[in-house]
Amino acid sequence: MELKVIEGEPPARPSKPPADPSTLEHRNLLEGDFWRRIPAYADVDEATFLDHRWQMKRSITKVPKLLAALEGLVAPGFIEDAKEGFGAAPMAVRVSPYLLSLIDWSNPYEDPLRRQFIPLGSTRLPDHPKLRFDSLNEQADSPVPGLTHRYPDKALFLALDTCPVYCRFCTRSYAVGPEVEQDELEKLSLKANKQRWDDVFAYVATRPELEDIVISGGDSFNLRADQIREIGHRLLDIENVRRMRFATKGPAVMPQKVLSDDDWFGALVEVVQRGRELGKDVVLHTHFNHPNEITDITARAMKRLFSAGVTVRNQSVLQRGVNDDVDTMQLLVRRLGYVNVQPYYVYVHDMVKGVEELRTTVDTAINIEKNVRGCTAGFNTPVFVVDAPGGGGKRDCHSFDHYDRVTGVSVYTAPSVKPGRYFFYFDPIHLLPEEGRLRWMDPAEHNKILQEARDRAQARNR
Repeated sequence: MELKVIEGEPPARPSKPPADPSTLEHRNLLEGDFWRRIPAYADVDEATFLDHRWQMKRSITKVPKLLAALEGLVAPGFIEDAKEGFGAAPMAVRVSPYLLSLIDWSNPYEDPLRRQFIPLGSTRLPDHPKLRFDSLNEQADSPVPGLTHRYPDKALFLALDTCPVYCRFCTRSYAVGPEVEQDELEKLSLKANKQRWDDVFAYVATRPELEDIVISGGDSFNLRADQIREIGHRLLDIENVRRMRFATKGPAVMPQKVLSDDDWFGALVEVVQRGRELGKDVVLHTHFNHPNEITDITARAMKRLFSAGVTVRNQSVLQRGVNDDVDTMQLLVRRLGYVNVQPYYVYVHDMVKGVEELRTTVDTAINIEKNVRGCTAGFNTPVFVVDAPGGGGKRDCHSFDHYDRVTGVSVYTAPSVKPGRYFFYFDPIHLLPEEGRLRWMDPAEHNKILQEARDRAQARNR
């Protein structure tokens, strides 16, 4: 067959103009001596501010001291509001100078970092009636103290119970941090203890299916260099362990440690490199929730880790008024990628006591994920998950077996984790339509709501 050649100009190729540099907001990192905006740090030079020891020593752990530091920065009414908020908060306070200096104190009520760490009495909402202590049921899946073995090949090692800062929304407020007056139950003690650690190592060694260990707490930032080495090398010596993750909020709230604590940094790199020699993967998992937490100091810290061959991944928590809109989440994801941090998970906010105003709906998560997907490379696109209350583990937020947007009940199954069981997540009542709010106001309706949701999930799976 003779092919015809069509003469004329080749078809025009679609042309995409270069992006306007002003649209590349993810590259605009906060620089300079921004901490001098805080009166208490007005005379602090860069070398001092970048010293992790100074940051640790100056971290505020008493509510009166924190409120005193805000004098002159905010109106007296805000200080009274915060005092009332702390009076009802179930979590202790610990705020680093770095974190304090990132908050916009000219607009503290709306600031996304303030929302995460400083509670207010005026925004407090009643907890959901289905909230339970240790909502993820980690202790029920704990064969030895401080180890949660839920997934077939993975375990969570809670090595200690302290952190560089304390987040109001912490899932493990049942164990993390010092006790506060509002604790209804005595906190579970998970101190860094050699005998307890030995029991964990012994259990892992006798479970050939365990290949993946998450070292958390508390926060691995608070482990000493010798403890990083002990945990890292002990786990690497166990033949079945193939992957290890050190989990820490630290880079988001005190990146100075990565830059100036050479012993800690060296210990982490040593374990990473030995793991690579053994064909085992050792990485760092961190926790940024908002683009404002990523500064030029962050970029320097992440560059040091990247240059040393340390892979860093991020796990965010979806929070109302913090990152529950498309623009903020897209900016967070792109900024993380820009500083060589791989977005991994975004958690729909766990059901935690005292922070109901920070929770949002599963529907919100689904919508944001739809809009985030495609804004950057797939490997830098996080998965939005619900950590199913009751111990079902992490489920893709859109993988529900049933979701009633009126009552806010979503039902999940976990066939590879706990087959045959149904797990329920509950949207905040104040965000439901009136019909749903009215049903939850009547305690006699609660079991009916759950039974309806279970019946519909079961009907789908028949």
